[in-house]
Amino acid sequence: MQGLAHIVKTDVKIAYLKSLLAVGFPVLDFGSFVSPKAIPQMADTGEVLASIAPFKQNTKLLAIVANLRGAQQAAAAEGLDVQGFPLSVSEQFQQRNTGKSIDEALLELAKIAEATHRVGQSLTVYLSMAFGNPYGEEVSADRLAQLTRRLVDMGVSDIALSDTVGKGTPGDIAHTFTQMQQAFPTLTWICHLHARKEQAQALAAAAVAAGCQHLDTALGGYGGCPLSGDALTGNLDTDAVLAFANQANLSTGINKEALAEARAFLPRVFQA
Repeated sequence: MQGLAHIVKTDVKIAYLKSLLAVGFPVLDFGSFVSPKAIPQMADTGEVLASIAPFKQNTKLLAIVANLRGAQQAAAAEGLDVQGFPLSVSEQFQQRNTGKSIDEALLELAKIAEATHRVGQSLTVYLSMAFGNPYGEEVSADRLAQLTRRLVDMGVSDIALSDTVGKGTPGDIAHTFTQMQQAFPTLTWICHLHARKEQAQALAAAAVAAGCQHLDTALGGYGGCPLSGDALTGNLDTDAVLAFANQANLSTGINKEALAEARAFLPRVFQA
């Protein structure tokens, strides 16, 4: 929702997120503990969390944080299970997204890891721009491995290779995930891709074949990163990924009736 031009009313957010909780997703990214000046859409994240946490059942609730202050707010939030932190492979994008260099972000991330561990929350780190960037900066497997080793030293075990602006091809994704999974076989590898709907199934198939254990998706393929400075490219479409899973005979545990109800809610959220 963060890239929408209109502010979604809090009660609408809560109703929509409750409908998603009924679907049975393992994790639901529902909001961000970030500056309301930077992203006004997320100003009500604490209120939303308090309203949806009693309905989460077996779904873990994840909120994005961009700095230690946000992480401390998230650590104090009852009902939150996972904090997510965007760490970019691109120096320029790290500055755009969090106002810090990569090295500065790593120093802050070490403190965030301590804060999450202290309260029993888990931490997912998104290695954004992992498959390329619009700034001409080189991305290499060695750089990804170097950053991953730093994360492992902090106790991070869940890492999401992220294609923030839809640069990756199925070949890129398969190659990168294979290398990283072989180098760090004990980590939980997540795939967070932005792509057009017609690309979603091929990208999902490439990631899963290469060892990705979790795929981030969004109903309707909505989403995108407004701070990337590029045209918004939506997240992997949930329906397209579920179609791939069905074709590959993969179990999803998704409640199809609840999914249909959540899908019907989309116009109230994403259309002004």
